[in-house]
Amino acid sequence: MRRSDMIQSVKQRSEPWDFIIIGGGATGLGVAVDAANRGYSTLLVEMDDFAKGTSSRSTKLVHGGIRYLQQGNVSLVLDALKERNRLLNNAPHLVHSQPFLIPNYRWWEKSFYGFGMKIYDTLAGKQGFGRSKRLSRTETLERASTLSSKKLKGGVLYYDGQFDDSRLAINLAETSAEKGGVLINYMKVTGLLKNGGKVYGVKVKDALSGKDYEIKGRTVINATGVFTDSVLQLDDRDAKPIISPSQGIHLVLDKKFLPGNTAIMVPHTDDGRILFAVPWHNKVVLGTTDTAVNTISTEPKAMHAEIDFLLKHATGYLAVSPGYDDIKSVFAGLRPLVKASNNKKTAKISRDHTLIISDSGLVTITGGKWTTYRKMAQDVVDQASDAAGLPSVKCTTENLRIHGWQKDVNTEDPLHIYGTDQAGIKEIVAENPEWGSLLHKRLPYIKAEVIWAIRNEMAMTVEDFNARRSRALLLDASASEEMAPEVARLMAEEAGYDDNWVKKQLKEYYDLVSWYKYSENKHPVER
Repeated sequence: MRRSDMIQSVKQRSEPWDFIIIGGGATGLGVAVDAANRGYSTLLVEMDDFAKGTSSRSTKLVHGGIRYLQQGNVSLVLDALKERNRLLNNAPHLVHSQPFLIPNYRWWEKSFYGFGMKIYDTLAGKQGFGRSKRLSRTETLERASTLSSKKLKGGVLYYDGQFDDSRLAINLAETSAEKGGVLINYMKVTGLLKNGGKVYGVKVKDALSGKDYEIKGRTVINATGVFTDSVLQLDDRDAKPIISPSQGIHLVLDKKFLPGNTAIMVPHTDDGRILFAVPWHNKVVLGTTDTAVNTISTEPKAMHAEIDFLLKHATGYLAVSPGYDDIKSVFAGLRPLVKASNNKKTAKISRDHTLIISDSGLVTITGGKWTTYRKMAQDVVDQASDAAGLPSVKCTTENLRIHGWQKDVNTEDPLHIYGTDQAGIKEIVAENPEWGSLLHKRLPYIKAEVIWAIRNEMAMTVEDFNARRSRALLLDASASEEMAPEVARLMAEEAGYDDNWVKKQLKEYYDLVSWYKYSENKHPVER
């Protein structure tokens, strides 16, 4: 999958595309897979890198939605549980069962949450990832030895799914490409082509070359997440905003704060949210918050209060309390929540997806979550193909194996996230044994992965590799900063970039990484 080949495909095409998809996050990539798999000519354009925004900044969970169960949204839970199982079957190299523990500190909690999780088990049926059970105090501490033991009564164990979000995004792009789809990152939509009030294509600018293109399409899909309103306003300058953005942040801590493989779920915090502490890539991800924001950015920044909120709640449940200097990385993401009338509490707004077909024919899909991306894509392609008068083709992505599909991977091997592509990376190491060495002693990534990302995964910047092809930036921001010069050198050597490119890349990356590092004496700037 090479960007130059993708651009050449656009230049050579004279016929309108059946589908033009704006947005390369979970939703847009899902649509690109579905549409291409049905045989429709498919083009996806993304203004930054694939999964640059919300789709690489999740809690890393594939879940039915305990929160939705609390809200009584059983239909959404059922859909999510079905999709959770499909994701496990379709991408077993990236998705696995994850045990969760709900610690009980009050006498009634074991029965209350135990009953709730039995309902969750029943809804999952044969598609469950494991049966829940109540645990004694001793069993609870055996599962999570760093839990605060003071007043601990016991716990409830249940199972959900975990995954690597940006790695799945890249594999979805590769899957669409294998089905004939064309996907281009760093290609920004600057306008819509219209005739008689109807949309018939897009105007785009290549952010890397500066070239402009006009591309025709039979249907245009707006799958831009928190940027949904900006595309709607390209279609109709008077369009009222439909997105109510909410920010969620996560802290990444050393594994010592939660050894073992069992995650912790706290079902009720001060703002009514669920709090998770989840083992991930030999670190612990702590999150999340729910803060209404007015500014939409490609690089949202954590606020003091959000960080303090997470540390305060972690202190209440962990025997050894994490402090500012224990934070290895902090990352923030924006949720594209669809506005609810007369309801200003973003924590209460449904995450279910919304599909709109404008008078112009522009199709907008927003809301939802990673777990249900496939179902969202199916709904969009069904509706959009019908509205555009395209031949009707049945969706078959329920059992479509995603690129890299491999069962029974060895999760102790850092390369397991590549699935069948592990073999290609090992061939690169054989080509140059020096590329088999680590990029940084605190992280599992090797130099061959940089070469692979350049050759096969459309990594165009140091950030692309450090943040989304690998997860170095999220796992240990300081270590990612220290390995950046070597990443830049390898990328420049492989792609033929000059020293000026390297200097520019490093300056941009150092500016970026400062927002992911955190200490008591170095707070991010408040908005």
